[in-house]
Amino acid sequence: MSRQKNTRRHETAPAGGSQRQLRVGELVRHAVAEMLTRGDIHDPVIEGHLITVPEVRMSPDLRLATVYVMPLAGRDAAEVVAALERNKKFMRGEVAHAVNLKFAPDLRFHIDDRFAEAERIEKLLRSPQVARDLEKDDE
Repeated sequence: MSRQKNTRRHETAPAGGSQRQLRVGELVRHAVAEMLTRGDIHDPVIEGHLITVPEVRMSPDLRLATVYVMPLAGRDAAEVVAALERNKKFMRGEVAHAVNLKFAPDLRFHIDDRFAEAERIEKLLRSPQVARDLEKDDE
């Protein structure tokens, strides 16, 4: 009798990660957003900004969480990321208490540039050249 190989093991994960990665990422996102909302992080830069956490991506082993953040209106984005990096040890401990995992994930912070990309695309769609091309298609 020959054994059949399980080919699923060798398939690549979906673009957003496995179901578990997505679920844990969402739990970490909620924990970080809750800390920011409650004002648990005592840093003047963080306290002076409203910060949105639109997404957290987890590594396949769940030991690294890439936290995407965006301060309101994109103001002082680099300073906000630097302040979050300064406080990530405290935040990691709080995430460990909020999310029941074997290991507390290491946190890395990045600016979420999707808003800027969406704005760029919106401007392109409103440009006179695109409007002219759309009028030609209607004819």
